[in-house]
This record gives sequence, C-alpha cells and structure tokens, in this order.
Amino acid sequence: MTEHQRFISQVQIDNAIKSLKKSVGEEHAFRVERGVVQVALLWEEGDGSAKEFEEFCLKHFVSDDTQLRTLYKKLESNFEILNGYLHKIDAGLKIPLHVSGPPTTDIDMIFGAYDPGAHLDADLFANKIAFITMLNFPHYTLSEKSEKGENWTREEWAYARMGDRFTSRVPADLRQELSTALTSNDSYIADYNIIMSNLVDDAGKRFFPQGMKLISHWGLRDELKSNYADPAQGVAKQRMIYEVMKHIIDQSIPAVVINNEEVTWDPYTNKVYKGDEVMLDATREPDTRYAHLLETFNAAKKLDAYSPHYPTQIDRAIELDMEMMLDDVETLFESLLKDPVVKEVAAHISARLGRPLEPFDIWYDGFKARGTMDEQKLTEMTSKKYPNPQALKDDLPYILIKFGWTPARAQQIAALIEVDPSRGAGHAMGAQMRGDAARLRTRISDKGMDYKGYNIAVHEFGHNVEQTLSMNDVDYYMLNGVPNTGFTEALAFLFQAKDLQLLGLQSSPELDQTALDVFWSCYEIMGVSLVDIRVWQWLYAHPNATPAQLREAVLNISKFVWNKYYAGILGGKDEILLGIYSHMLAYPLYLPNYAVGHLINYQIHAYMEGRPFAGEVERMFTAGRLIPNLWMKHAVGAEVSTAPVIEAAKAALENERGR
Repeated sequence: MTEHQRFISQVQIDNAIKSLKKSVGEEHAFRVERGVVQVALLWEEGDGSAKEFEEFCLKHFVSDDTQLRTLYKKLESNFEILNGYLHKIDAGLKIPLHVSGPPTTDIDMIFGAYDPGAHLDADLFANKIAFITMLNFPHYTLSEKSEKGENWTREEWAYARMGDRFTSRVPADLRQELSTALTSNDSYIADYNIIMSNLVDDAGKRFFPQGMKLISHWGLRDELKSNYADPAQGVAKQRMIYEVMKHIIDQSIPAVVINNEEVTWDPYTNKVYKGDEVMLDATREPDTRYAHLLETFNAAKKLDAYSPHYPTQIDRAIELDMEMMLDDVETLFESLLKDPVVKEVAAHISARLGRPLEPFDIWYDGFKARGTMDEQKLTEMTSKKYPNPQALKDDLPYILIKFGWTPARAQQIAALIEVDPSRGAGHAMGAQMRGDAARLRTRISDKGMDYKGYNIAVHEFGHNVEQTLSMNDVDYYMLNGVPNTGFTEALAFLFQAKDLQLLGLQSSPELDQTALDVFWSCYEIMGVSLVDIRVWQWLYAHPNATPAQLREAVLNISKFVWNKYYAGILGGKDEILLGIYSHMLAYPLYLPNYAVGHLINYQIHAYMEGRPFAGEVERMFTAGRLIPNLWMKHAVGAEVSTAPVIEAAKAALENERGR
C-alpha cells in the first residue's frame, strides 16, 4: 500500500518504538526501530487495531541472541519446505507447456498458469509469520549492504537475507494475474516458429533445408550466427533472416506464416504463396507481440502499490533482483558502448569478413571456433551422440569429469539434474530445496539433438551446475543462489564456450579470441538491454497505451539506441533490430542480466587461466547470495567492471596486428 494508505500512523509507530525500547533496552535500538517500521508499513486494518499492533511488537520482538538464532533456524527450515514443495508442484503443472509432447490443450494452459504459491504470502501475513520475520530481521537497503556487508559474518548475511523475505504484501489474485500473463507470453513465444524451408526470395529460391523451423528469436539468431561458417550462401541466408526479424518486430509479418508449413513466404516482398498462387489474405499479425507485453506491464504495475521499498517493476528487476542501482547499470553499459575500441573491433571483424559490416553483424560469431565449422557436420556428431534425452542425462557425469571434477563428485552433482526435451528453445529450472533435482531442457527431436540444441544444452547445464552447488553446498538456506541471474549466466557462458572442447574438436579457447568474443557479445546485448529498460520506462510514462502505441514506442526506442551506439559502426539508420528479443515478453527486464553475465564471465574466465576449473567453480559458486560486488571480490578479487574486457580486447587486437 502507498504512504497515504498506511493504517498505522507515525504517532503510533513512535509509541510502539518507545514502549519496545523501554522493554528490551536501548542496545537494541536499531533493530527495534527498523523492525517496528517494517511491520507498520505493511500492517492493514484486518491485522488488528493500533493497540494490537503495539502489543504484537512487544510480544514477538526477540532480544536474546540465542533465541534469535533459534527463531532464524525455524523460519529458514520451514521456508525451505514451503518453497521447495510449492516449486515441485509448479514445475509438475508446467510440464505440458515446457516439455515436448502432444499439443497443449486449454486445460494444460489453465493448470500451467496456476501459481500454487500465489496465496503463500497472504497466508503468512494472516497468521503473522511474515510480521514476526519482519520485526526481528531488518531489511537493509542496497546502499546499506554495500557499506556494511563486507564486514558481516555469514550468519549476519543470512539474517540480512531473512530480512529481505517480506518487502511487499501483494494480494494473491494479483500474483496469480502476473503469473497467468507470463505463462501466456511464454506459450506464445514457445510456438512462434518460422518455417525456414518455406522461405523464398523474389526468384523463388530456397536457402534453408527441408523441415527446418526456428523459434523466434533464439533459433533465428543462432541460425544467423551459424552462417558465418558458410562462405557460399551464408550472407544470403543472414540477410533473409534479418528481413524476417524486422517483420516480427514491426508486426508486418503475415499471421498465416507463423508456425504454418502449408504456405511459402518471401520476406523481401512480404508476399505469401499457397502453391503457385499469391495469397490475397495475408493479414499481418495484429500487434499480438505488443498486446502480450502490455498485458505483462498492466499485471506488474498492479503490484506497485503493495511494494513500498521497490515501487515499480523496474526497481524490483534492477535494484531488488539484480541488486544494482539503475544508474550504475546504465553507466556500466555506456562505458563499453561508447569506448573507442568498439570501432577497432568492428574494423577487425570487417577485415575478417572481407566486406563492410551490416546491421545483423551485431551477432558476428567468428571469434568462436564453431563460427568456422560446418554446422551440419556438428549436428551429425551431436545427433549420433545424443539420440534422446536419456543419452544426455547419462553423459552429464562424464562432461563434469572432462571439466575436472572427480568421478564421485561428478556423479553426486549430475544425480541432482534431470533432462527433458524442451517444447521451447530450452531453459534451466533450479530446485528450491536441497536434495531436489534441477531441470535441463533443450530441443531434442526424434532425429536426435542437433548442434543448436547441444550448444543450448551445454549452456543450460552450466546453469544447472550453479543451481545445484548454490542450493546444496551453501551453509545457510537463506543464502542459497547467486547475487543475480547475471552470475548464473556467467557460469552458463563458461560451459557453453567449451562445447566443442567437450566434443573433442578444440582445446581450451584462446584468451584473446575469448576477449574479443565477450566484448562483441557485450556490445550487442548492452544495447538490447537499454531498449528493454527504456521500454519499461516508457510504459510507466504512458500507462494507458494501446498495443499499437506500444509497438511504435518500441520501434522508436530501438531506433534511438541504434542511432546512438550502432549506426556509425554497423551502418543503417533507424534500425529496429534491437527489439527482436523474446525475453521482453517472457522474462521482463531480464536482458540486463545477460550483459552483466558477460562481464562476470570474462573476469572469471581470465582469473581461471592456469587454475583448476572445477575447484574454482566450487569455491566461487558456494559463496551464496551476497551482493554482486562483494561476491566478485570473493571470487576474483575485483568488482564487476567493463575495464577488464575492454583492456583485453585492446590487447587482443594488438596481438592480432603483431601476427
């Protein structure tokens, strides 16, 4: 609820604090003041009168250290039980939506959209467990954690994370509404496939193999990347994918071509054919993409009034979830986007390609060894090695052994990871209690796992290893996990970079090539992330927007960011390419985590040179959920920064010139 709606007045708060200090002593002043205010912020009329509020504080404040430790342990244990089993239910209900199988039905959608934990917080406020937690465990701001956290003990950090447990009081129906919107978006994207073998140019020529269909945006982007290894038709394929992407972003794509194998489509002219005839009714998709995004915004905005510490979705995504300040994130990204070395790296890529760069070269993939390899041959290897999900599951321990884990430890970790064939592009789903399995999902057809699926699988396996270590091997349950999802992305990127090494096709990637690859990946995703942030800022400034108005806003924001950071490097003016990412619909404001993840990935990768990979992964990823810069200091001795990858890119170019 907002400030003016608060049921407990400032006078009543002051009276409760005065009474409680008199009861327990001034030595507990900070916890008393912080705890009483925290409870008052979310206390509603239905919780009791002002007098009952004061009596509650006097009764339930714990001043004795031993009793406080006992309270913490009981709360921690029971939260693990609740979180763990509710997550298992949720994961089970979503199997028809996440795992490949028969077409999803209406009843699958209803069950999949149901959030079994939607009423949990409401129940914990009603029975006062939430208030007992808030009263005794202070919530610290990000600034306070940054200032004090370096000197906290592990127990003090665990207490601080307990203080983060209840910072809002969102009604269950609003939580359910947001869950339903996100599930709907996820399903929309999971079935948004382009039939690549049915794409033609104005001469009727087809460039893609029979049966190829790719999900937007992941499959389209990865196919575009793979074609840097095709000197004959690679550029032609990339230009066609580029045209497809633009039609998806501006919603000029004919609705009939989406996931439809019965028609052919020329994305250059935007004409659709059935047989030899041009289809007269090739109506564009009716802003469905932006209707879904708007639905998410409207559902998320309803949470604002119940989140006094983080009153917008932007605050919750950046300051609460990432635990970074928005200004710091934008400054971090701009420090790389504006650096002069961008032009030097671009010139180096252009020289490698033997042509001027084009807008889609934002996804240049030639610094990876796979960028020069025939993907079809790689697919022949992966489909033979992994004909089904069980084959991948059986191989997980051996992958870990190749990375340096002992056989016993590899078996222990892999036993807590299950493999499923994904209906969508693929994802990793961690457990929420110790001893439960994480889930690895990637696309596996009846012909086996193609190289794209394998590459995604190795990435998701990195997530799963992080999820397993940071859940099962952290000393306090409330510290489980990593500071933000950028950190789990960092380990996923480290695993993914070794995919060819695992197939026996490459030794450890060269540090120079890794530096250039990470730098260019940062350059791409940081601009995309700024678009994501600015779209949400626009939504808050225009809360009554229509899908059509939102579409125009996304196009204008994409053009603005492109013109500011990319037009002088990759050509093109008013390009909309940065608006293609499906995360904007399915994972709102998640994209900045990728950018931070690339930075962390490089800092860790460089630190690990000459050090045992498995041992360092275990050391770093069992530190638990500290704030980002403290975690990084523990891991590599330095805070999150663009400087290491910028300097490494400069050095790599110097080395290239010297060869």
